[in-house]
Amino acid sequence: MVRGGILVLAAAPLPLPTLPLLGGHDQDPAPDHLRLRVAHNGETDGTYELECHPPGGNHPQILQACDRLDRLTRWGRDPFAPVPPEARCTMIYGGDATARVTGTWAGRPVDAEYNLRNGCEINRWKTLVPVLPGPR
Repeated sequence: MVRGGILVLAAAPLPLPTLPLLGGHDQDPAPDHLRLRVAHNGETDGTYELECHPPGGNHPQILQACDRLDRLTRWGRDPFAPVPPEARCTMIYGGDATARVTGTWAGRPVDAEYNLRNGCEINRWKTLVPVLPGPR
């Protein structure tokens, strides 16, 4: 159609392509699921499953454990980080208890071991209570 010497073309709008969200956020993030194996800690020895967001599993204190992990989780800090090699630790032996935590937390893989061999390791374990049972 020509209007005032100008050719005017009418066209239907083109559909916009559907693109995935950047960073792969078009899928649900990995669930927060941990497996805890506790040994040599008396009545609390065993394997526990802990799920958070939503809570579930056979952990004896699911809600308290999830709340503790939520409070420990901060950008740039790993709540399951080992004791730094340069740490100066008191030579206090806390017992034979050991624990291993594996799974996924906050979208990241977890594979952490715990023991009571010195003051730093004892403190590291106690920081995670009630995720880990209190050392006996």
